Formats: sequence, structure tokens, C-alpha cells
Amino acid sequence: MKSKASLSERSVAGLNPPVFYPSAILIFVFVVFTIAVPETAGNLFGSLQDWIIDTFGWFYLLAMGIYLILSLILALSRYGTFKLGPDHSEPDFSYLSWFAMLFSAGMGIGLIFYGVAEPVFHFANPPEGTAETASAARDAMLFTFFHWGLHVWGVYAIVALALAYFSFRHGLPLRISSALYPLIGKRIYGPIGNAVDIFAVFGTMFGIATSLGLGVLQINSGLSYLFGIPSSTTVQLILVVLVTAMATLSVIMGLDGGIRRLSEWNLRLAVLLLVFVIIVGPTLFIFQSLAQNIGTYLSSMVDMTFNIYAYTGNEETNSFLGSWTLFYWAWFIAWSPFVGMFVARVSRGRTIREFVLGVLFVPVGVTFLWLTVFGDTALNGIMNGTMPNLVDRVFADSSTSLFHFLDALPLASISSVIATLLVITFFVTSSDSGSMVIDTLTSKDGDESPVWQRIFWAVSEGLVAAALILAGGENVLSALQAASLASALPFAPILILVGFGLFKSLRIEALKRDSMQHATNTPGNVSRVGAGGYQWQDRLQTLVSSPRQQQVFTFLNESVEPAMREVAGEFEKQSLDVTVTQEEDRCYLRVNHGDESDFIYGVRARAYATPSFTMNSLRHNTQSNKRGHYRAEVFLREGGQQYNVVGYNRSQLIGDILDQYEKHLHFLHLTR
Repeated sequence: MKSKASLSERSVAGLNPPVFYPSAILIFVFVVFTIAVPETAGNLFGSLQDWIIDTFGWFYLLAMGIYLILSLILALSRYGTFKLGPDHSEPDFSYLSWFAMLFSAGMGIGLIFYGVAEPVFHFANPPEGTAETASAARDAMLFTFFHWGLHVWGVYAIVALALAYFSFRHGLPLRISSALYPLIGKRIYGPIGNAVDIFAVFGTMFGIATSLGLGVLQINSGLSYLFGIPSSTTVQLILVVLVTAMATLSVIMGLDGGIRRLSEWNLRLAVLLLVFVIIVGPTLFIFQSLAQNIGTYLSSMVDMTFNIYAYTGNEETNSFLGSWTLFYWAWFIAWSPFVGMFVARVSRGRTIREFVLGVLFVPVGVTFLWLTVFGDTALNGIMNGTMPNLVDRVFADSSTSLFHFLDALPLASISSVIATLLVITFFVTSSDSGSMVIDTLTSKDGDESPVWQRIFWAVSEGLVAAALILAGGENVLSALQAASLASALPFAPILILVGFGLFKSLRIEALKRDSMQHATNTPGNVSRVGAGGYQWQDRLQTLVSSPRQQQVFTFLNESVEPAMREVAGEFEKQSLDVTVTQEEDRCYLRVNHGDESDFIYGVRARAYATPSFTMNSLRHNTQSNKRGHYRAEVFLREGGQQYNVVGYNRSQLIGDILDQYEKHLHFLHLTR
């Protein structure tokens, strides 16, 4: 009986019940309702989409503009120097791996699906102006750039920054609700925070389901082109099952073993297909149009950001907004908890400026190149007659547009296989990354979730995608659009609050940094040669020595810990709540300040390569000294301070503690 109980306890150990169960129940009810009455569900989705566009279209446009402005301010302000993690942290992934995961998670299936289709749609059916002209071609690329440009990554950057900052720098759970801590405080652990996380799970689920639905349509089209497999709902449901199984296996393998490797393969396949089209397509025209497309986009961006056609609106412009701009904005907002949390997970240790500039401009630059290569090559082919039937085929079935496009180029059979593999790998990385994110949202703080929970969410994504395909019937894309619009509605205002909460916390962080530069009223005794019998010769000997691990451990036990205990005793006399924590390689003193930030002063042993100038290093060979030099470094709440206290006597250690505490009090004074 005992072993069974312990097994049961382990099976739910990672769950966060207030988020997991409501999210699972809501998604289950949706799936059952949609599968039971698909026609009713499809009609309901259509009515809901029309109502949201008419009532809240303006808000989606305004919100996306705000997200982009906030992210640029963060990158260009003094806050850009703060790290997403302690001051001493370093990035976990190389630039190549980091960018590959960003690109695969954020844009993959959408770019493959719409890279050819969207420019052709806008070219043949523009919201304003004459169709199928040179001016229409230019505007078609402008609209496509606008929909896949900086605004997309602006919303991703805000969510990811907030999550990474509050989790890695302040130790809060890696959940959307943590980003509201500056606004609601410890209530993030109550019903309000749980509701925010449930909205995040729901939005993420439908954002992923939209992408998976698009991916299934295109995989089906690729298989139909290559092997004659019919395009039907049954085939699409089978594909959902197969690719969900692949995604589940990747989820079980974990972030580094599955997702990172698949993301890198995504990038390789995408680059291969991109280079192929550049070589066999109109190469000179591609690069000429790329320069003009970027210039047109930058010059028109502000006007387009807030243009809802309030004065010149008609049926065509309203249809364009609902089918394209608002659908995209809602899709990206719903997608942002997933992409934001995933990007946060892989961005620990980077500065805010490095992060924002990387997230905004690197993927966007590659996206613009991709859209120009595929979109302008397609438009050029239509206008010069080498792709005469592409417009009709895109309007007949947009999921087949990429394959009809490749069919007009050399080596079509090979390039279509590469394209199909690319869609499949993008599908899998989107699904397993999304499962990891939802799994994190529904897990307890700091607990590793059980494998069954990760499998549960991977399977749930497949079920939701299948339900939307059934509800959409022949018009699957409309059902996917409606699901994105609806799921994003409650989350859009939350993200604005997240952005302002992040600004509030960063302002406090800046005040904390200013207080660290504040000159104390009484100079610390750590710099006084001769204080307490400590002569300058002793100090010099300490500076050029190379202490070993055991020496530093002894210093922590015999000097640092007693000094902290002595200070703690005096704090307790002042009725302050103080704790001293000692481990083999570190000692920490914590002073509780109630609702205000606690004071934390720690000393940790850290290993380094032995300096070549020390006397001790002459007695050992180079290999044995590779990590033989140890320092006792001070760590505060913000992270490592990169100065060494080995050799300080007890009075000097106490003086350093009090100096840092005085700076902390000055910081609290500035924030009141």
C-alpha cells in the first residue's frame, strides 16, 4: 500500500491543480462540443469572428502598436543593460542555436503557408487600387511585410522579456501571472494569477492549433502533389495523429535533446530551399525588390499600424482587415504566451538590449528575405507569364500555392520533397514547444512535471487541431481564424498590463543600481590598511596568493559565517527577522523587510584558472592548476558582485555587510 501511495503522489507531484484542471476541462468541453456538432460550432465561430472584428478590431491594432513601442523603448533605454538573470549569468545557447529556436517556434508554418499565397492574394484582390498591376505588386509585398514584420516580434519580445526577467532575475515562477507581480503582488499565487495562467493556456492552445491546422493542410497538399494522396478531412485527421505522435516523442526527449536539434534541422532545410529559389529564380530582381520592399515598409509602418479605415472603410477593406490584419494580430497575440515562454526559456543570461534587438531584427530580417524570395518570384512569374495559372490555383486552395509555385521552377520534384519535410519539422517543433510551454504553465513552481503530463498536452493540441478541422469542414481556414480571434481577446489587455508591470519593475531595478553607487556616510573599513591589526603587507600577500578550495571553505566556516552570525544577533536585537544559511561552499545572510525587498548578502566559493603571477602556481603544473584558484565572492540579491573577500578579518567582513546593507536601505528609500 505504501508503494502505491508514493507512486500516486509522484504522479501528481508536478501538477498545479488550480491551473491544470480548469484548463483541461475547458479544452475538453470545447473538443467534445466541436466534434459532436461540427456544423453548429462552425456557424458559431463565424458569428463570433464577425462580432470581434466589428467591435474590437480597433483595439487589436492599438495593442500591437503599443507592444512594439514598449519593446523598442526597453531596448534603447538604460534598462537595456540589465541581464535576464543574475548579473554574472551567461547565455545557455550559442547565437546559432538561439536564433534557430526563435525562428522555428515563432514563424515556421505560417511563413511556409503564406510565403507565396499572401502576396498573390493581395496582388489579385487588393483592398484599394487596381488589381494585377505593378502598383498592386508593390502594395502586395508591403502588406505582407507589415503582417510578418516588427509588430509580430514586438508582442513576442514583451511577453518573453517579462517572463525571463521575473523568473531568472527575481526567482518567480516561469508563468504569465508572474509578470503581473509589480501590479498585484503576491496575489499572483491566488485566483487572479491562476485566471491569467488559464487564459494563457487557452490562448496558447488555440494559437498552436491554428498553426497545426495550417500545417496539416499544407502537408496534405504536398503529399497530394508528390504521391497523389487525396486532400480530404480524413487524410488531414490521420496526419494530425501521425505528427502529434512525432511531437510527443520530441517532448519526451526534452528541450536540448529534441526541440533544439529539430529547430536546427528546420533552419538547415529552410536555408536550403531559400538558396535554391534564389539561384533558379530571378536573382537580380529578388535583391532589387528586397531593397525597395524594406524601404516601402519602413516609410509606411506608422500609418499602417493604426489604419483601421475608419474614414474610407467599405466592404472590401473590412473584409481585408478581418481576413488578414486582424486575424494575424489575434493569432500572434494568442501565440505570444507560447513563443514568449519558449523564447524566455532559451534566452537566460542575455541583456535586455541584446535580447530585444536580436528578437526584433534578426528573425524579421530573415523573414523579409524569405517573403521577397518566394513572394516576389511568384509575382514576377505571374506578370511575365511563366506562372500563368498561379493566381487561380492560390484562390482555389491556398495550401497548394507553394507546390504550384515550385512546379514552375526547375527540379520541382526535389524541391517539393524538401518543402514537405520542412512543413513537417516545423509542425513538430511548434507542437512540442507548445506542449513544453503549457506544461510549464500548469506545473508547480520548481517541480519537474511528470512525463504523462507532457504527453497529455501534446495529445490535447492534436485533438483541438482535429476538432477545428472537423468544425471547418471545407472552410477549415475560417474556423482556424475564428479560433485565434476569440482566444486572443481576453489576453490582449493582459499583455498591455504585463508591459507596464515590466516597466515598473525595471524602474525599481534602476533605482537599486543607483543606490549601489551611493556613497555611504561612513567609509567602510575593508579598504583601511592597518585597521584591526591588518597591515598592508598582509593585504598584499592576500592579493598575490592563490588559495585552494579547502582554504576558501575554511575561510567561510571560520570567518564569514561567524561574522554573519554576529551581525544577525545585532539585527535581532532591533526586532528584525534574520536568517543565516550555511552550506559547504557558501554562506548567506537574509534580512526580512516584510512587503519591501529583503536584504541578501552571500559569500560563495568560486573556482578559476590559477593566475600565472602567483607564487602558488609555480609549484604545480599547468594542467592541475586549470581550475585550482578559488575566490570567496560576494553575491547580493541581484547576483554576483565580482569582488573577492578572502583575507578579510571579521571586522572587515562586518563592515562590508553593513556597507551593502546601507546601500540597500538607500534603495528602499528611493522606492518609497
